[in-house]
Amino acid sequence: MANWIRFLFIGFLCSCSVTKLQPKLPDTTFDKQGHRGCRGLMPENTIPAMLHAIDLGVNTLEMDAVITADSQVVLSHDPFFNHDITTKPDGTFITEAAERNFNIYQMTYDEMKQFDVGLKEHPRFPKQQKLSAIKPLLTDVIDSVEAYIKQKGIAPVAYNIETKTTAKTDNRFHPEPETFVRLLMNVIEKKGLEKRVIIQSFDVRTLQIIKRQYPNIKTSLLVDAGDSATIADQLKKLGFTPTVYSPHYTLVTKELITFCHASNIQVLPWTVNTKDGIINLKKMGVDGVITDYPDLFAAIN
Repeated sequence: MANWIRFLFIGFLCSCSVTKLQPKLPDTTFDKQGHRGCRGLMPENTIPAMLHAIDLGVNTLEMDAVITADSQVVLSHDPFFNHDITTKPDGTFITEAAERNFNIYQMTYDEMKQFDVGLKEHPRFPKQQKLSAIKPLLTDVIDSVEAYIKQKGIAPVAYNIETKTTAKTDNRFHPEPETFVRLLMNVIEKKGLEKRVIIQSFDVRTLQIIKRQYPNIKTSLLVDAGDSATIADQLKKLGFTPTVYSPHYTLVTKELITFCHASNIQVLPWTVNTKDGIINLKKMGVDGVITDYPDLFAAIN
């Protein structure tokens, strides 16, 4: 009996020593995504926004892609120059009434580069730093991010790229889905990022093309706050099981999370812009969140 007590006591001491030697590891299972890089802090969908998001510890860079007249893949949430963020080449601002006339799909990238999207004060994001910036080519974003990660000696990040397409604007603000997906995937394959990319969309057509032609690429179904369809109906419309279900954060319930996890689908709500909101969703069991303020992640570890 004495030998057993001695053995247990030694084991206890060893376990205590191991615990002291091993620091608490960071939470790597929770996907911290920076919306448009970090829209609340830097001009959206720009290279500075992506690099700053990396400094803030994101796992994934969320961004939007559109196509130019010369078939270049460019980061932009809108397929036109939005009046909230744009300064024209002559230094004046675009008006809301005229913004759709500045159609990116009708411009070459050389023409696009004349417009600034970082100097105008954003009406909804007062913390956003003002600096001269352009809408960058996806290939330039990737090159800048990969070089920055290598320079900093930090872990690679993922890229969550939204295809900005709708059926009603095919061939007017963007090419039809087959062409859009081909141009986007050409960049991804050229950069060797197939294992680190997620293609997300509200438009099921682009996701269906990805599934059919690039079955190893992760997909994410975006769902708007006003979508009243059940998740079962949404998945039926999609026609396959996506990697990620990405609803507006107000749609998330424990039942939704349970359903998705039972179907081997991750849940990644957008856009969660308060610390309490992120904490509550994490407690509910979501797999990550997309936020305009990735600096908030430091407060939830």
